[in-house]
Amino acid sequence: MLFLVAGCANPPEQAAEAPQPIFTMDPHSHARPQEARITHLALDLSVDMDKQEVSGTARYDIATAKDAGRIIFDTHGLTIEGVTTGDGLAAEYSLGDTSFLGRALEVKLPPDARTVTIAYRTGPGASALQWLAPQQTAGKQHPFLFTQGQAILTRTWIPIQDSPGIRFTYEARVKAPQGLMAVMSAENPTTVSADGSYTFKMEQPIPAYLIALAVGDLAFLPIGARTGVYAEPGMVEKAAWEFADMERMLESAEKLYGAYRWGRYDVIVLPPSFPFGGMENPRLTFATPTILAGDRSLTSLVAHELAHSWSGNLVTNATWNDFWLNEGFTVYFENRICEAVYGDEYARMLQLLGRQDLKSTITKLEASGHHADTHLRLHLEGRDPDEGMNDIAYEKGFALLKLLEEKAGREKFDAFLRGYFDAHAFRSMTTDDFLAYLEEKLLKPESIDLNIAEWVDGAGLPANAIEPQSDSFVKVEQEIARWVAGAPAKELATQGWTTFHWMHFLRHLPASMNPNQMKELDDAFAFTANGNAEVLSAWLEVCIRNDHDPAFERLDQFLTTVGRRKFLMPLYTELYKTEKGRVMAQSIYAAARPNYHSVSVRSLDDLLAWKDNRPPASF
Repeated sequence: MLFLVAGCANPPEQAAEAPQPIFTMDPHSHARPQEARITHLALDLSVDMDKQEVSGTARYDIATAKDAGRIIFDTHGLTIEGVTTGDGLAAEYSLGDTSFLGRALEVKLPPDARTVTIAYRTGPGASALQWLAPQQTAGKQHPFLFTQGQAILTRTWIPIQDSPGIRFTYEARVKAPQGLMAVMSAENPTTVSADGSYTFKMEQPIPAYLIALAVGDLAFLPIGARTGVYAEPGMVEKAAWEFADMERMLESAEKLYGAYRWGRYDVIVLPPSFPFGGMENPRLTFATPTILAGDRSLTSLVAHELAHSWSGNLVTNATWNDFWLNEGFTVYFENRICEAVYGDEYARMLQLLGRQDLKSTITKLEASGHHADTHLRLHLEGRDPDEGMNDIAYEKGFALLKLLEEKAGREKFDAFLRGYFDAHAFRSMTTDDFLAYLEEKLLKPESIDLNIAEWVDGAGLPANAIEPQSDSFVKVEQEIARWVAGAPAKELATQGWTTFHWMHFLRHLPASMNPNQMKELDDAFAFTANGNAEVLSAWLEVCIRNDHDPAFERLDQFLTTVGRRKFLMPLYTELYKTEKGRVMAQSIYAAARPNYHSVSVRSLDDLLAWKDNRPPASF
């Protein structure tokens, strides 16, 4: 069933006005903003680490159409304890049927209603919330909580109109356990409150999936005038060193596409169970500790999340079918930031690794018969939108923008993108809206002929995609050829290689190797002992394919401690290709599953055909 959503949310100065005309439909929300929508949210919440529960009230300022008699919210697993309207009187409400979208909460509105307040508490197993015991943190002294709202999980901890096409401002009061710090995707504290009480304000309108909260033993260190890092006290100095280029990245981004409009840009390094590399929550990127490589080699992820401050947070996909408008633009912008900060060859290596990921994803989707999932414009009705969050949106979207840059010339394409961000700031964008803007502002004025329909609504990667080139990777391939021809691994010319070089090296080794070859590589380069998660993960895939037993203890340790889905899915997938691997996968997953966030659990449960009552296997 489809539900209407405003295709272009109002800018801040229009937030109190009636809803704008409807431009698109959101299949993943029960909200009907053409009748009534939220414009501001005020949260008053308590975080109970022992009960693993968030409870309190959510008060909404609303805008309604004439004679609107109701407002509809998204909920999933919440206990609704009461609803009142602006007059303080109890409001009549009802909850709809349960589906993978949760339950619609319909509140009847009296005439001229301007506010609605909902008292509620979260249920057990709320998908957005990850509660960590002290032993699951770096310090091992205090519990930890973080939220992950994308794509449709915010409704599991806040009753909300959970569509990326509906924007609103918010404020919050949060009571956390004494001694712990609370931070949100908003203006944040930098020191621990004496009584555990914190207040927050987000003055720019954002969609629901960008509301985020973390509570734990945290410290803060500034990096630049507008940048800094939060992490557990024992990790914060390491993180600050790793992210030393954040201010340079921010300045480079502004030179490209205009002023940063969110005040500060900080990063919080979360415990290792965080399911993504990073999440672009405005003002405060949530990041995995797996990017702390010790050599600043993986900070392109920070450039990516920073770029989302324009592409995604400032101009947002109107529905999850338009996800490429967030991620394809962000990969392009990330690449330009990295080029400005680290040089052209760094950016080229990043492009080529991304293209390898894209081709692998296309091959897997086509082999499984999901050809439509290789389109940029997705069709996710009736499915969890998380199923569309893969390399297609990121890397195929990037490839289209890179082609547009080549055809228009970089100067004109930069002007186009800057104009695009300015013209649609704090608004939502559909694929059709973007294509119309592209035609009017770039293709037609510059007489560019482009097979845009094939790119947006066609399967796979069009033939006119620009193939990335890297001189550095050519040299890596030459060293692989030398080794295959008989040169000892220790004599290969690997001096000065970075994470990207090693990733390319490991991805292009022979498909099948004997135990002596595996041992030689590990003796020469100590891959199994490597602390860089990207390099280690790539090596462990090679080890699984070649049944390299000496690495399996490290594989078990890695899968049990790291919850980032980017690493988990390829490793478990590779394990599942053999009977021995399937036994190992089931045994490891039985122990590791409680450490993973629900986002990772859902994907792995499907992959492994998991049943909660399955006894742990042994091997």
